[in-house]
Amino acid sequence: MAEAQTEHQQREKVREMIKDVQTAVMVTHGDGEKLRGRPMVAAGLDGDGKTLWFFSGSGTEKTEEISRNDRVLLSYSDPSKQLYVAISGKARVLRDVAKQKELWQESMKTWFPDGPEDPHIALIAVEATGAEYWDSPSSKLLHAYGYVKAAVTGEPPKGGENERVSFSKS
Repeated sequence: MAEAQTEHQQREKVREMIKDVQTAVMVTHGDGEKLRGRPMVAAGLDGDGKTLWFFSGSGTEKTEEISRNDRVLLSYSDPSKQLYVAISGKARVLRDVAKQKELWQESMKTWFPDGPEDPHIALIAVEATGAEYWDSPSSKLLHAYGYVKAAVTGEPPKGGENERVSFSKS
């Protein structure tokens, strides 16, 4: 049986799970009841461990949607590792050239050829308020075992670890 984790350990696990996943789907609130999702490349994670950074063009639909409703969802997945994380948070759009330079990666030139001082860049900071993760065994042998167990016993295998994590508390 898995040992219970403290909230701090759970937060650390979330950060560890997403650190190598390059792209998240950012879900914002569009017009009316519509939810909008789009892939976003993660630019960094602050030292506070709960603020995630993304580059965006300024004046885009997503930045306008965030200005109307700051609640967002970030969805990370790595199916090859059976790793899935959903982070809910509050987003803000800002222009901070010093932070843009700090977070800049050469690959960003694809979208912003004028570099980190491009006046059309906006940063999106997402302060995590909560997360949920699913961390399942990924080996083919374990999946085969689960299939056989379900076929023999009629009961599905245990799906691995699933936790809800609060980032609201310090």
